[in-house]
Amino acid sequence: MRFAGLLFGLLCAMPAQAETLVASRTLPARTVINDGDFTIVGGDTPGAAAAIADVLGKEVRATIYSGRPLYLSGLSAPALVERNQLTTLVYKIGALKISAEGRAMERGADGDLIRVMNLSSRTIVQGAVQPDATISVSGRNQ
Repeated sequence: MRFAGLLFGLLCAMPAQAETLVASRTLPARTVINDGDFTIVGGDTPGAAAAIADVLGKEVRATIYSGRPLYLSGLSAPALVERNQLTTLVYKIGALKISAEGRAMERGADGDLIRVMNLSSRTIVQGAVQPDATISVSGRNQ
């Protein structure tokens, strides 16, 4: 029992090994990162990702070259709606729900506010991208 306590004390006294995630290949902008796109190296790089969960499924904002650290500021949630994509506009207030077809004027990830053209009226409204890639339009656009 004393040995276990001594071993625990020694392990706690040892400095933690810092790790940094780096690109294992060149990642072009808009690449969604999967487990083969990075490697773990020793060392601490300020601002760089240190945990795998921080980068998996994220989208690269600008090209990251092989061997370069994956900075958290250079990653974002993947876009669900692309520019010029046809999507469904949903206006919901209380029990009333109206749907219309729209064309995205910009790309956006879950929760982003983007501009969308209502194809029936040709008016441009702003709405939030939903997880199912529909656009939730609020009453403030009117």
